[in-house]
Order: sequence, then C-alpha cells, then structure tokens
Amino acid sequence: MQNFISNLFTLNTLTNIIDVLFVWFLIYKLLMLIRGTKAIQLLKGLLIIIIIKLISWFLNLHTVAYLTDQVFNWAVIVIIIIFAPEIRRGLEKLGRIPIFLPVKNEQKDIADNLIQALDKSIQYMSKRRIGALITIQMDTGLEEYVETGIKLNADVTGELLINIFIPNTPLHDGAVIVNKNKVEVAAAYLPLSESNAIPKKLGTRHRAAVGISEVTDALTVVVSEETGSVMITHKNHMLQDLSREDYLNYLRAQLEPREEKTKSFLSSLLTGHKGENTK
Repeated sequence: MQNFISNLFTLNTLTNIIDVLFVWFLIYKLLMLIRGTKAIQLLKGLLIIIIIKLISWFLNLHTVAYLTDQVFNWAVIVIIIIFAPEIRRGLEKLGRIPIFLPVKNEQKDIADNLIQALDKSIQYMSKRRIGALITIQMDTGLEEYVETGIKLNADVTGELLINIFIPNTPLHDGAVIVNKNKVEVAAAYLPLSESNAIPKKLGTRHRAAVGISEVTDALTVVVSEETGSVMITHKNHMLQDLSREDYLNYLRAQLEPREEKTKSFLSSLLTGHKGENTK
C-alpha cells in the first residue's frame, strides 16, 4: 500500500493527471462554445457516423467501413469550410481574452451601463404599453438565434432599445439579442415554448421568452403590449409582474460581478416572488 501511494504521487503521475484534466477542460469549454449553434448538429452527425463505423467493423461490412473512412479522412477540411464563420468568431473571442483578468470595477461599470439602458427602455415602454422582447446572452452561445436577426452590433443604450421596439417600424417584431455591452441583432426569432404552465393570457413574446430559457441560460426581459407589465425568464423560470425594484435587483444579481449577497437574493426571489417553474 505504501508503495502504491508513493507511486501515485510521483511527478509523472501528477503530470498525467493535469494533462487529462486540461484536455477535459478544453472539451467542456468547446462544448459550451458551440452549444446553441449549428456545430452541435455536426457533432450529432459525426456520432452517428462513428456508430455506423463500429457496426460495420463488427459485422465485417467492408464497403460501409471504406465509406466511413473516407468521411473521416475529409472531415477536417469539410468542417473548416462549413464552419469558417464560427471558427473565426471563436478565434476572435480567444484573441479578446485579456492576459490579466478584468478589474472587478470595470466589470461592474459594464454591467451598470447595461442595467441602466434596460431600465430606461423598460420604464419608457412599460408606461406606453409598447411590447418588447430583450434577450441577454449569459454563458450559452446564442449564435443559432443571432443568425435569424438583423445585424446591428451597436452599443447598448436605452434610446436604441426604445427605437427598435416602436410599433410599425422594421425592427420591432422579434427579439433583440444583447451580448455583453452590445446589441448584436434585432428582429431575431426565438423558439416558442409548448409548456402548459404558461398562462393562456400571455402571448407570443412571453412564449418565446420561456422557450429560450428552456434551451439556454439566457436572461430575457419581456414588456407586455397589453398591460405594460414586466416579466423576466431565466433558466426555465418565469418571474411575472415585476416592479421596478424587483427587476433591477434581479438584473444586478445576475449581471454584476458575483458576490455572496447576490446568491441569497436570487434564492429568495425565485422561491418567494411570483415566479413559476415552467417544467
């Protein structure tokens, strides 16, 4: 036993452990990066081809095995050609990663600017009963839905959000998708939820907000066109009829640099307010 323990903690063993953990970390980050994009469908297709390859090997299907080998031989080139835009975006994100982590004050300033812009637009549209659907990207990529919208790539401001949702304008239908401090697209299409837990009185915007919360961790703000009420969906939860204080506290808890106090607020809001689990 002593020999086993001593061998376990040798430099070579520790190096191998770190090597394996690092590879698994890269795989995890890659999956998180492509989640919500067309690339995830490619992975499913490759998995099917791998299964066919194993079956052909087990049953000695030489022709099928030859064809699957050709697919794998050309797969790298095909992937590069098909997913050139996604690869470019990934490299751009990698290049934007700072050598040193951003100062928490800078992160807070960015979050505060986004929250102020959201608050200004929500207040304006809620009082005038202008319908709005604003989705904020969190950890899960939303590229699949970004591709359905009209590209803006503009700084987030309250005035911009208000103008987008003014009725009878080209961009007012659909969702605005915000990533960090940028309005990426407007008039984007989000998946509609089929949940029976959604009240019948809620319309398409609300179902789209719940739908995106079912498949991603995006935070979505909805302003009702009929009542002017504010709803937030996040991680398959609906928080309805929020007051200004309620939605500001929730946005700060989710968007500002994380601290222990935000966790306690989130727990109390999800369990104690008018939230409904749509599962």
